[in-house]
Amino acid sequence: MIIINLDVMLAKRKMTLSELSDKVGITLSNMSILKTGKARAIRISTLNAICRILDCTPNDILEYRPDAVPESISESSPENNPQY
Repeated sequence: MIIINLDVMLAKRKMTLSELSDKVGITLSNMSILKTGKARAIRISTLNAICRILDCTPNDILEYRPDAVPESISESSPENNPQY
């Protein structure tokens, strides 16, 4: 599972999500979706802009955890949904 650590970088840079969305040029709601990890994709150009503005690398923002289970999978598993 890919973990988004955007909130960590924002805190390190003392920047709000609103400021970042303005500087990157995407809506606050789309930036919020990315920050909360609910995004299904990110454009390379958006990632590039975020890294340029936060003076970081993609590795500072994106983290891979092979043992983590996405919420959408655990919520939709048969043992959690009796209608299956």
